[in-house]
Amino acid sequence: MNLPPMIQSFVLHFGEMGSRWGISRTVGQIYALLFVSAEPLNAEEITEALGVSRSNVSMGLKELQGWNLVRLKHKPDDRRDYFTTPEDVWTIVRTLAEERKKREVDPTLTVLRELLMQTPGTEQERQAQDRLANLHEVIDLMARWYNDVERMDNARLVELMSLGAKVQRFLDMKDRLGNLTRLGRKTED
Repeated sequence: MNLPPMIQSFVLHFGEMGSRWGISRTVGQIYALLFVSAEPLNAEEITEALGVSRSNVSMGLKELQGWNLVRLKHKPDDRRDYFTTPEDVWTIVRTLAEERKKREVDPTLTVLRELLMQTPGTEQERQAQDRLANLHEVIDLMARWYNDVERMDNARLVELMSLGAKVQRFLDMKDRLGNLTRLGRKTED
């Protein structure tokens, strides 16, 4: 690699993490390089910086475009395609979440709905369908929560994420207030 040590460390790490996230090491490295680059890069520059083949870079860029994670840029008087990532990290996070939802969650919900609409023919299928109904309920709840969160602006989303365990205390307080309200109604009766 032809990169400064700090950038090389990040690119190498992102490549290793990429393989754990279901993308190739090279795709992870390409994305990391584009993310930290001050200017958009073309395929030749990426090839040179990473020391990988031009065909791997081309395939990696196509994959990243398929995920909507890179943007195509053009420079005046230059016919080459240049690539960059969105500058806003929240845009990247939201894009990743949306793409994963489309590719993983939505198809799973579709299959679960189809299976739950079937009439079980055996006791084993009925039991399996009960478990699938529970799974569908949880995944559907998560998908609806995601849709609600997706509509939040970034500042509100940061606030929500910063709450952490405080949410539990809020819910506990809400429960206590609900119990007090019910007790108050009972004493009035």
